[in-house]
Amino acid sequence: MACGNLLDLNDCSVEEWIGLINLANDIYVNPRDYIHRCDGRVLATLFYEPSTRTQMSFQAAMLRLGGQIIGFDNPVNSSVSKGETLMDTMQIVSNYADIMVIRHPQEGAARAASLYSTSPVINAGDGGHLHPTQTLTDLVTLSMTKGTLSGLHIGVCGDLKYGRTVHSLLKAMSRFPGNRFTFISTPELALPAYCKNLLNAAGCPFEEVPSIEDCIGDLELLYMTRIQAERFSSKEAYEKQRGVFILTEEKMKAARSNLAVLHPLPRVDEIEAAVDRDPRALYFTQAKLGMYGRMALILRMLEDDIVIHSERDYRLTENSCPNPHCITHLERKLPHNVCKGQDGEDICLYCETKY
Repeated sequence: MACGNLLDLNDCSVEEWIGLINLANDIYVNPRDYIHRCDGRVLATLFYEPSTRTQMSFQAAMLRLGGQIIGFDNPVNSSVSKGETLMDTMQIVSNYADIMVIRHPQEGAARAASLYSTSPVINAGDGGHLHPTQTLTDLVTLSMTKGTLSGLHIGVCGDLKYGRTVHSLLKAMSRFPGNRFTFISTPELALPAYCKNLLNAAGCPFEEVPSIEDCIGDLELLYMTRIQAERFSSKEAYEKQRGVFILTEEKMKAARSNLAVLHPLPRVDEIEAAVDRDPRALYFTQAKLGMYGRMALILRMLEDDIVIHSERDYRLTENSCPNPHCITHLERKLPHNVCKGQDGEDICLYCETKY
């Protein structure tokens, strides 16, 4: 059975997630057993925006499995700079690669890319929409360090509006029983309504507070995020939000002994360097374990050993997507397709914005 494309981690079942986590753990413990599993296979990494951890993690994952890598880390160095469309790039590069990884600043770009690729596509981040392999990294890290994915009090701090890692994490953790959430942000960067609706539908309790101090003593996981300058329309708007929430040694004194501090990285100033010495700071461990999670994912997808339900029924509409950051506004040749959302309303096929 062909596995399809990994565009949203929620396209997999929880049982598939557990299988990936267990495989990642086995690769971590027995790396030599996997060094030739992808001999002769090629991974293409197409990164339309800057990345260090995600790109290198995928590349290292494929190389450690015995495969090869091609691709670009800057569209200026590709035919994109000459005006080539995403549609054409995917059709061309998928001729050369067995599996594709794409990161793009426009929301919905990964799903658009999957429509024109003849090879499986992995979403490595599409604007402020989703970042499923970062969520896989988070699940692997929590499972291997805390031993559970259920019954956790989870605090999420920073950019909750544009943070694709946050949106993906919430969608995933809402599927495990007993989890509850506390959101720490400014009103301007608060969690979008669709995420709150998702948590309500899953029966996950949540609250919103204005500061880290208001909740750190009750948390078992604190997920810090940076304020993303690239998501703001102006430098002035960014500067108003930057530096509002900073995790310090002093604040960590009020935290529980079993707190885990995660961060998708890169950080700017939201975690002071002194916190790095605290054994509860797991963000560098998180980056390392992410490579094993991506090794497991590549392996399962290439061996068609994971079922991913990424296909959706959709229809053409004459209306433009109301989301100005949607890939359809950049890629003019993309058809304006809509599908049904969780509540039965029409949403954009690509970025899932309600019409």
